[in-house]
Amino acid sequence: MSSRAALAPAPVAARPFAARQQAPAGRAAALRVECASLRERVAQAATTVALTLSLAAGAEARLEGVNKPELLPTGDFTPVIDVAGFLTEGEERRIRDRVEALEADTGVKLRVLAQNYPQTPGLAIKDYWGVDADTVVFVADPNTGNILNFNVGENVDFKVPRSFWSRLAGRFGTKFYWQEKGTDVSIVNAVAAIDNCLREPISRNQCSTIRGELE
Repeated sequence: MSSRAALAPAPVAARPFAARQQAPAGRAAALRVECASLRERVAQAATTVALTLSLAAGAEARLEGVNKPELLPTGDFTPVIDVAGFLTEGEERRIRDRVEALEADTGVKLRVLAQNYPQTPGLAIKDYWGVDADTVVFVADPNTGNILNFNVGENVDFKVPRSFWSRLAGRFGTKFYWQEKGTDVSIVNAVAAIDNCLREPISRNQCSTIRGELE
């Protein structure tokens, strides 16, 4: 009898075991809620990245297959090329001054190409501008539907929230906006918003507000 009693589980052991069975159930419920929240955040992030990449791809698509160096400006180097005639001389000059000041202050090289595909220098701008990881190529082309398209260099991509570019395009680049306000207003406001964003310190709320110039 004594040996069987020694092998039998003590009555008190069942109560802690039952308690341990209940604890994982609570943790599992919390874990399911946390996983659902995580899946939602991941889905939102994936959507933002997809929108940003589609914008970049749109701009790149408008360069591929076209290489017309004869459409590049002659004379002094310029960070603004308007082969479509969207900008007035005054607007082009103000954009150029703003872009040059931004580069001097931050090292980011914003380059603006206003085109009406297929009338574009296309791939020729890469060598002309020396496009690198610190360059943002802003292609304004109404044939893409949304007139604002961006190719963002790797170093700039690390500094700016990726959602900024899609939010910027949604604010100033829609067909409704540029048809009502004008292509020049879309371009001027986009340049101002990029300039303002790139001058903000890196923080949680960086570039959360899209601030144009002609609003």
